[in-house]
Amino acid sequence: MGQDITLTASDGFKLGAYRTQPEGKPKGAVVVIQEIFGVNNHIRTICDRFAVQGYVAVAPSIFDRIEPNFQSGYSPEEVAIARKFVANPDWPAMLRDTQAAIDSVKDVGNVGIIGFCLGGSVAFAAATKLTGLSAAIGYYGGAIVRFADDKPTVPTQLHFGEKDHGIPLSDVETIRAKRPDVEIFVYDGAEHGFNCDQRASYNKASADLARERSLGFLAKHLVK
Repeated sequence: MGQDITLTASDGFKLGAYRTQPEGKPKGAVVVIQEIFGVNNHIRTICDRFAVQGYVAVAPSIFDRIEPNFQSGYSPEEVAIARKFVANPDWPAMLRDTQAAIDSVKDVGNVGIIGFCLGGSVAFAAATKLTGLSAAIGYYGGAIVRFADDKPTVPTQLHFGEKDHGIPLSDVETIRAKRPDVEIFVYDGAEHGFNCDQRASYNKASADLARERSLGFLAKHLVK
C-alpha cells in the first residue's frame, strides 16, 4: 500500500522510511515510531491503517544509523537480537531522525506522532523537544518515566498495560503525578506489546479500545 522512501536528518544522515498515502485529500499526517523490531510488517500495517483512516503516515527507520533496514519478528531469539539496539540508545540521534520524518509530512497539514515500545518513549520525548507536532501518543514506552519532568508542548496521550512486566504501575503513577497535563490510560490485564497482533501478548479488547481512543485524539487535534 505504501512505499519505501529516504529521509535526510539535520546532520545530513540519510535514513529509510515507509510512507503511505490516503485516497483523496489527507486529513493530516501521522509519524509512526517503531518498536525495537524496526519498521517491520507490524509497523507498516499500522501506517497502512492510518492511510485508510485518511492520514498520510510515515515510519522512519530510527535504527538505520546502527544497521540499515533492520527488521525483526518476535521469536525469543529475534527479541534478544533486537534488544541489543537499545542497550545504550542514542536519544538525540533518534530524535533528529524523528524530526526529519515530521518535516517530510508537514506540508500535508497538522502532524501527530504515535509510537510503540521504544517508539512510545520517542514519541513522548518528541512532544517535549521537537517542532512541528500538533499531538503525540505513546504506547507502553518504558523510558517515559525518566523523561516525565519534561513538559510536552502539544496534547499528549499515553497507553499502558496493567500486566506489563517491564513497566510497573508505580512508574505509571509517577508519570501521572508529574504530568497531570497528559491523558493516561491503563488497560486491565494487558501486557507489554498488547497492541501488536503478531505478538503472543496481543490483547484484542485493549488494542481495539486504545485504537479508538487514539483515532479520536488525533481527529480532535489534527483535523481542521
